[in-house]
Amino acid sequence: MIGGGIVGFSTAYHLAQKGWTDIALVEQGPLFEAGGSTSHAPGLVFQTNGSRTICELAQQTVKLYSSLSLGGQPCFHSVGSMEVAITPQRLEDLKRRHGWATSWGLPSELITPAEAKRRLPLLDDRKILGAYAVPSDGLAKAVRACEAMARSVSGPLTWHARTTVTGFEIASGKLVAIVTDRGRIETNLAILCGGIWGPRVAKLAGVRVPLMPVQHQYVRTSRVKELTGETREVVHPILCNQDRAMYFRQHADCYGVGSYQHEPLLVESEKIRKHEESAMPPASMPFTPEHFVKPWQDACELLPPLRATETREKFNGMFSFTPDGLPVLGESHVGGLWIAEAVWVTHGGGVGKVMAEWLVDGAPSLDLRECDINRFDPHATSPSYVRARGAQQYREVYDVIHPLQQMEQPRPLRTSPFYIRQKELGATFFEGRGWERPQWFASNEKLVTSVMRSKRSGWAAQNWSPIAAAEHLATRDRVAMFDMTPLVRLEVTGRDALTLLQSLSTNQLAKPVGSVVYACFCDARGGVKSDVTITRLAEDHFQVGCNGLPDLAWIRAHIASGADVQVRDITPGTCCVGVWGPRARDLVQPLSADDFSNGGFRYFTARRVHIGEVPVMAQRVSYVGELGWEMYTTSDYGMRLWDLLWRSGQPLGVIAAGRAAFESLRIEKGYRLWGVDMYTDHDPYESGLGFTVKLDKGEFIGRAALAKPRQSRKLCCLTIDDGTVLMGKEPVFAQDRVVGYVTSATYGFAVDRSIAYAYVPVELAREGSIVEVEYFNKRHRATVASDPLYDPKGSKLRN
Repeated sequence: MIGGGIVGFSTAYHLAQKGWTDIALVEQGPLFEAGGSTSHAPGLVFQTNGSRTICELAQQTVKLYSSLSLGGQPCFHSVGSMEVAITPQRLEDLKRRHGWATSWGLPSELITPAEAKRRLPLLDDRKILGAYAVPSDGLAKAVRACEAMARSVSGPLTWHARTTVTGFEIASGKLVAIVTDRGRIETNLAILCGGIWGPRVAKLAGVRVPLMPVQHQYVRTSRVKELTGETREVVHPILCNQDRAMYFRQHADCYGVGSYQHEPLLVESEKIRKHEESAMPPASMPFTPEHFVKPWQDACELLPPLRATETREKFNGMFSFTPDGLPVLGESHVGGLWIAEAVWVTHGGGVGKVMAEWLVDGAPSLDLRECDINRFDPHATSPSYVRARGAQQYREVYDVIHPLQQMEQPRPLRTSPFYIRQKELGATFFEGRGWERPQWFASNEKLVTSVMRSKRSGWAAQNWSPIAAAEHLATRDRVAMFDMTPLVRLEVTGRDALTLLQSLSTNQLAKPVGSVVYACFCDARGGVKSDVTITRLAEDHFQVGCNGLPDLAWIRAHIASGADVQVRDITPGTCCVGVWGPRARDLVQPLSADDFSNGGFRYFTARRVHIGEVPVMAQRVSYVGELGWEMYTTSDYGMRLWDLLWRSGQPLGVIAAGRAAFESLRIEKGYRLWGVDMYTDHDPYESGLGFTVKLDKGEFIGRAALAKPRQSRKLCCLTIDDGTVLMGKEPVFAQDRVVGYVTSATYGFAVDRSIAYAYVPVELAREGSIVEVEYFNKRHRATVASDPLYDPKGSKLRN
């Protein structure tokens, strides 16, 4: 373990609990107050998060801290929390947060201003519109927890203070030893938990950790008159005023105030001091009083008794922010060197637990897709990107963020060859993994009817346009062109390519050249690691359409020693147009001498063809539920391909359609989206993908678990009776009992219904069952419907 903060000690503790006996932890500073954010963080633990994973990590952390004590002193004070709203927008957002908590099994409540004041008497309840409270939130004593864990497993674990890692020995891409200023440690397994120093240490091994240290101000007041005589460390609930980017906690008869109001003050990891270089704590910077003038005014307005106090202890500490604000977990490209970075005290205990499970059991018990170290595309680890996005994450840490809110900079980063044509058609672009992806096109405004405009309201109408509804129906009625270039495409070649892919895939891949197979990758527990479309282009040549670079890492990690397999990402330099709709064949066939008839080009097959002069790999698949093809070519031919298809489609009423229509089309058809509708917490059967599992094909990862499938829940199609359009992540109720949560949601314009998919117990998964969905604290009746609602027999795809 490299790093003596909460993550290092929690991981070591959990490894020891699982039976490991030879664990060493090295820390460059003193122990147990090592000097990083574990040492200076004020300890507030707010568990609520829109990410189920992050919320559960926090819940596991609270459970761990609550179980620990040192010298008779607790490591967690369960005093509860309150988040107050001083604007109507925030009050609505607190309703959304309450819905998240309910979905993720975290007890919470919405309370009145009067009730908030009863719980925290210093509060001016006239300044707030309401509050959101979580009884199990509280204050962590992180340094105490580190020592408590270390001493409880002091046999299996040894710790070494003032020991700085100066290098790594790596052979054949794998870790051999760690070099420190006190000697060399032979090991083939290390976990870097260095916090704000992490990028600097990882760089010694040639590993990039996209983490940006940012300064953050915290002060402690003089004695608060109303707390005179209070000797208990904390009685009041912790408090957050997100509208002013501030938080508060009690310190016996004083108060602590933290602020995120000022512009981000970034610190390069290489420039962070060591302990011996200054009398100041190493993870701190000089306090800048000019940045605390406005926050102090806001603090006194919300908690008037603070006006009679002074700011005594002033601290400017550092916390870490990644480009997406989430932790970085997993094995690096250096075999045996694992990373557990950008983790706050709030989640440290849970992260230690899942890291230990990952190492000992081969997979964590909690899905970690959002934290995967491999999720970052190459641009996302560049210093300029990490700085820009880390700064923005700091600015937005307490903002009300709509799920479709777009980042503004740095853009554009990645564009398809069709970008110029899309701009000419008035595309509104959303960003994803650096790609500029058309969401809808102004050129289709003329297709919008008044009925389309009335289908959404409130949050569901934000960052959305009724043009998407028009594009949806035009695809169903005629034909549309979709830019599918951002879809990650991997090339797997070599004599052992089929053997490798068979060992990873649930479906049978031993099929003739030209076959296209939809399959799942699963982990050892049978959880859906990814869903993929695998095309056999030759006996030893496959194209894998997948969900991102973690799939590339997963495939490479399972290449057997000496196997003849090459795997590469071919997304850069290639492009793809999806041509879908009942007139798709009429559009494509005049452009090609190849046979695109139903008999000549069957569903779920692929072929190399020419569209005009353009060499294309065409595969007859559709993610929108209509006849059509995905057309792949190299980027140099991309513009010509688009223009040929566009001109051919004009007599047919072709349109360019965006991702918003793509999303509603796929939900209406019942197609699953990995990372939303299923991930490793779900197996293929319960997520509706059991048809991809061929247990009789031979061994593959997850086969043993899938031979005994889970039977307790099922992903079902719901229709919302009053037509309300949901956003996703809402709790589902049956007789006032939470029974599940919504994954995907939209309005299906071809079936004219509001649709949501949700996991519910199998006994409620029957068509016609009645449930309720809570959306912004209001219940909406929903009915379990047939799945899919649109073209249930798939005749439109196969003719």
